[in-house]
Amino acid sequence: MLEIYIDAASAGNLGKSGIGIYIKGEGHQIKISEYIGVTNNHIAEFTALVRALEEAVKLGSNLISMRSDSKIVVSSVEKAYVKNEEFKPYLARALQLIEEIDLFFIKWIPDNQNKAADALARQAIQNQK
Repeated sequence: MLEIYIDAASAGNLGKSGIGIYIKGEGHQIKISEYIGVTNNHIAEFTALVRALEEAVKLGSNLISMRSDSKIVVSSVEKAYVKNEEFKPYLARALQLIEEIDLFFIKWIPDNQNKAADALARQAIQNQK
């Protein structure tokens, strides 16, 4: 089983943004810290979700337990629905990737349990300054 922690950080409501992904399990310990340009935090959170799923599919895992501190991301995946038109393409891509995984779970966690992914997301922004 892969355990995946995802997070995003934005310097302002529309600001420089980064994503952080921490993957562990099945012999892997992968840290991804990527700058994604200027956007808002919700878009950055959905971007982290999609990027993490792409990585998980590449690794070929059949069992994934994902954790995020973004309630909107977790709720959208669980319901397979999001109201905001801006988020729909990200959710559609995420659901498409989830179809390629035998067992997928997503769970909301508080910020203090997501420190590794948060640090990676913040690092991505700092590296752009």
